[in-house]
Amino acid sequence: AAPAPGRVPLDVQGLGPGGFRAPEVRGGLREGAGQDLAAVEEMDGKGKFDREQYDRGDKPGGGVARVLTGGNIWEKAGVNLSVVYSEMPQEALQAATERGVDRVGGTKLEPGQKVPFFACGLSSVMHPKNPFCPTMHFNYRYFETDFGTWWFGGGTDITPSYLDEDDMRHFHGTYKKVCEKYDPEWYPKFKAWADRYFLIPHRGETRGLGGIFFDDFCSEGAEKHLAFSGDCLEAVTDAYLPLIKKHKDAEFSQEQKEWQLMRRGRYVEFNLVYDRGTTFGLKMLSSGVGRLESILMSLPENARWQYNHTPAPGTPEAEIMEAFKSPREW
Repeated sequence: AAPAPGRVPLDVQGLGPGGFRAPEVRGGLREGAGQDLAAVEEMDGKGKFDREQYDRGDKPGGGVARVLTGGNIWEKAGVNLSVVYSEMPQEALQAATERGVDRVGGTKLEPGQKVPFFACGLSSVMHPKNPFCPTMHFNYRYFETDFGTWWFGGGTDITPSYLDEDDMRHFHGTYKKVCEKYDPEWYPKFKAWADRYFLIPHRGETRGLGGIFFDDFCSEGAEKHLAFSGDCLEAVTDAYLPLIKKHKDAEFSQEQKEWQLMRRGRYVEFNLVYDRGTTFGLKMLSSGVGRLESILMSLPENARWQYNHTPAPGTPEAEIMEAFKSPREW
């Protein structure tokens, strides 16, 4: 009989505490990261990704942080691969998944009881210099607990400062094709999920123009979920780098640069207040597991907050603000 959704299938038990083949997840993410790094370095022509490998002292797990700064194209680009074997407070579990403490297999947790878990994730953010080049973010992750539950989460999203509808059709179309390979309902579901997830409630606008996002995802066999995450990761270069090639040499004014920095400010607001990965990481710091530099790697080097700024009607800035306030289909 097929395992119940969210239960670890016995035929894929291995080295993770709950059972899934941790080395396979880690290896797939590492391979995808290598391909993306090489393509970005080649296009930039100057910047190179530093490599910092870290461990967790006497605790199992660790990771590799790769950061590029001062490139021809990218102001800052980072990729972080992290593996964690530990225990998380219940509030961290709530931050890690939409269903929070329900992801413990029906176990009633006592006050203060921690949840043993394994997690492996690959995340990246790329902030270009040119205001007409969009920022791109992806994150693909796998969680399992000692209570016999597992789930995947992640997605890829785009954050332009100026609207190019052809760019958005290309980016979203690339991920629509990946989703349709597995299930025709996944793209509209995950696209709408991204529009909801990347909302900045206190602003009434989205961080960017979406993409796909999914979490607490365990409706299929674990192998299918892993293959889907791998295909999404592989699609990053096809979805994103043509947009950079198209706009990297475009001329821009100081006012357009300042608008980009204001949108970077929105990026910071979302990440520090609402982003699930950031809040989870910060809640784990008290357990000696979180790594601050990796948690905050997604933030841009420069951002701007201009008091009470509203774009003038009819301007390109006002045009994209409408898209931030009312997500559309591309």
